[in-house]
Amino acid sequence: MNKVYLDYNASTPLAPEVLDVMNPLLTGYYGNPSAHHWAGHPVKEKLVIARKQVACLLSCLPEEVIFTSGGSEANNLALKGYYFKHQYKGKHIITSKIEHPAIVEPLKFLERLGAEITMVDVDAYGMVSPEAIEDAIREDTILITIMHSNNEVGTLQPIDEIGEIARRHRIAFHTDASQSAGKVPIDVNHLNVDMLTIAGHKLYAPKGIGALYIRKGLELEPLIHGAGHEFGLRAGTENTMLAAGLGKACELAQEQAWDRKLADLTNYFWVQLQEAFGDEVVLNGHEEKRLPNTLNVSFVNRVGQDILSAIPQLAASTGSACHSGIVELSPVLREMKVPEYVGMGAVRFSLGRYTAKEELDQVISWLKETF
Repeated sequence: MNKVYLDYNASTPLAPEVLDVMNPLLTGYYGNPSAHHWAGHPVKEKLVIARKQVACLLSCLPEEVIFTSGGSEANNLALKGYYFKHQYKGKHIITSKIEHPAIVEPLKFLERLGAEITMVDVDAYGMVSPEAIEDAIREDTILITIMHSNNEVGTLQPIDEIGEIARRHRIAFHTDASQSAGKVPIDVNHLNVDMLTIAGHKLYAPKGIGALYIRKGLELEPLIHGAGHEFGLRAGTENTMLAAGLGKACELAQEQAWDRKLADLTNYFWVQLQEAFGDEVVLNGHEEKRLPNTLNVSFVNRVGQDILSAIPQLAASTGSACHSGIVELSPVLREMKVPEYVGMGAVRFSLGRYTAKEELDQVISWLKETF
């Protein structure tokens, strides 16, 4: 049975070049990177190189990159760390209604500690309006956090415009770019952000590693206290092997990112779906302002999970959940006001570096067999 993987937004395989960089660190580099002797120095150097590689992808300074255990920890450090350090200035935070749980849940936690959260609406494409963000600003607003791109429908947010608004009002601005890094250009200066999150397993690096960009001069309270690792912001001996893997993945992304081939494959797949199913398939999200690898479509009057269950050899994800025969739309599609008869048939296909055109043709064939 041939298997096809179209769930790259959930997780990516390790790039062979990343594995090559990590393998020597399993055996030959066992010193502590903080140790000032012959065993620690080469490990420290690997960490320095990795930090420079991540910084190069983000167009920031190496000392502005903090290694974390992944995107969730980076988001937690950004939100909680900033709130704990600056709550004396105000307790109001602005976000959107379609954020990832790694943003929503930390904000719910901060709410229990006294924070006040405003969640702005999105339009039918899943896009946040900069004007809505500015309208939500209060005198006690201290932080804005808006995802760079939506993980379900791929819509790219107007981060640079929101960043200009935040800067004008002297409010800290964070964006979760876990889904964007390596797929579209990321320049923290162009985006006008103060903090930015990336996750390794979204760009062909290992799971369990991520990074948070923190603009120089911005103060956060650490979540993990101890010795002064990661410029005093994350205690604990660094996992040099995983950091080296993330660094190499960022280097590869900078060399190969934004390849038209991936966007062309995604567009080809969408055309094939339209030719095969006509009005029975619709696109969720923005037709142009979205990630080049992401295609979230709805099969009208069908249930997405039923379709995927009928094709066990296909790895993709659905935008709805079925409990006891009742279909529940994802919060993202619900906030986009997608009708239930459309949203319940949502399937997210996310392509990647190793996707082949023949695989997409095979998926079209499988889908036809389910109708």
